[in-house]
Amino acid sequence: MSKFIKANDPALQYMGRIDWDDPENPVWIYACTYVKVRFTGSFIRAEVTNFRGCWDNFLGVILDGVQTKIKLEESGRQIHTLGENLGDGQHELLLFKRQDGCHVLQFHGLHVADDAVVTAPEALPDRKMEVYGDSVSAGEVSEAIEYCGQVDPPHNGEFSNGYHSYAWHTARLLNAQLHDIAQGGAALLADTGYFHAPDYLGMEYIYDKIQYNDQIVPSKTWDFSRYTPHVVVVAIGQNDNHPDDYMARDPEGEKVQHWKAHYRAFIEKLRSIYPKAAIILSTTILGHHPGWDAAIDQVCTDLADPRIYHFLYSNNGCGTCGHIRTPEAEQMAKELAAFIETIPGVWED
Repeated sequence: MSKFIKANDPALQYMGRIDWDDPENPVWIYACTYVKVRFTGSFIRAEVTNFRGCWDNFLGVILDGVQTKIKLEESGRQIHTLGENLGDGQHELLLFKRQDGCHVLQFHGLHVADDAVVTAPEALPDRKMEVYGDSVSAGEVSEAIEYCGQVDPPHNGEFSNGYHSYAWHTARLLNAQLHDIAQGGAALLADTGYFHAPDYLGMEYIYDKIQYNDQIVPSKTWDFSRYTPHVVVVAIGQNDNHPDDYMARDPEGEKVQHWKAHYRAFIEKLRSIYPKAAIILSTTILGHHPGWDAAIDQVCTDLADPRIYHFLYSNNGCGTCGHIRTPEAEQMAKELAAFIETIPGVWED
């Protein structure tokens, strides 16, 4: 016998930019979105609907401190066993979205034993972070740890895990909530990068959406009043070199000036939304031409905002020719967290 815990049960704790238009069936889009709960009983199952765009799709599971993953069916409502034959006493589940907008997930609730007691976990931390980025920020191919510093191995989504992104590692080091607004292939501008072919969309389009991949589900705008971060990290400027690395080819050219103007306008928009936040401009250790970081630095200087910072990792832009693996992300997180902690009053509301 089992009972069903609906998604809007007050014992369930959530983190992430989530579509709550249907409270009993919230929709998860971004990597690192999660639900957390404590429960008794011998088993727990999740009921979800998957909307696949590409890759194989997996959900992350941390049950009593042990991390596993489950492969989702491509479409339709489905029930997955997350744990069974569990011992006596209380258990804790963290169920999270491993991947970016390559799929969209509707979460319906959890099945537990009929006599199970379901309780809320510890409260979310007061500190809040938000990251705007690409596949690196989403943790794409992070679990291919045998390929540190190397190009990616053949894969179909199984190595991507937002839990091991530098973004979530940083948030955990700082004991902060995280909204990880990261999409693989995203550049800043439309018609560049790799996301949403053949009509490429950039972060200028994505940033203010709950749902943004209309190849899967209709787009929908986010209400920024629902979450106000203390720290905003903008890690865009790597996929922008596709299909033309004009920053390397013509560093003073018209396209570079156009990009810098749009980058500045994007940062100014974030500042208008979050007038008190510390905003950190960055790229990552993934190999790219240093001209992109120089352009970001120039924008940061021109903005002359004392709460906007340009941050470079110790091996920025030259640390790897492939995606960032878990050990590399952990090192990035240590450096980024240490920098954030030096910002005066960074966690003050």
